[in-house]
Amino acid sequence: MSQVIAGIDYGSKLAGTTVVAFLSSADNTITLYQSAKKQDADQFIKEKVATYKPSLIMLDAPLSLPGVYRSLPNYNDYFYRQGDRLLNAMSPMFLGGLTARAMKLIQELHPIGVKETYPAQQATRLQLRPLGYKKEKRAIEDVLKAMLVHFPYKVTDAINNWHKVDALLALLAAYRYQQQQCDFYGDELEGGIYV
Repeated sequence: MSQVIAGIDYGSKLAGTTVVAFLSSADNTITLYQSAKKQDADQFIKEKVATYKPSLIMLDAPLSLPGVYRSLPNYNDYFYRQGDRLLNAMSPMFLGGLTARAMKLIQELHPIGVKETYPAQQATRLQLRPLGYKKEKRAIEDVLKAMLVHFPYKVTDAINNWHKVDALLALLAAYRYQQQQCDFYGDELEGGIYV
């Protein structure tokens, strides 16, 4: 039976920077879609997910708040979750509106399994930074060569910006999760990050 998983680089609502990458085991391909400027990114995601029906989505956005806001015992950090601290990630509180949108989106996508990922850590794990990860656009080709050896699938679209690269890195986290090879940062109770 064929299966579809997805990785999402989640951007500002109307900026045209949200990218969804789908991996289909039916034809061994990876297909990417990028939202357009002034297009509602959340609606764009919901439409693509309704079409592809993935069983798992890795989303590059905070999907929970620090435990102190839910009165979890022994959680007293008002800014960061344990996973954020471990990865030197931005605070969900600093990302306020994006965090709120992401938390709402996962409720709307229920019952699809949506998990949080952090493409920047995937890039570190794959040693993509020395190749120019998120530097000049011309570095995308070298970064892709290094990343795509980890996927036994063909990418059907041109990868011409870093948002698409990050969507592929999020998809790689979904693939690794499916293969039970994923690294986990943080605490399940508070909400962790899969890489």
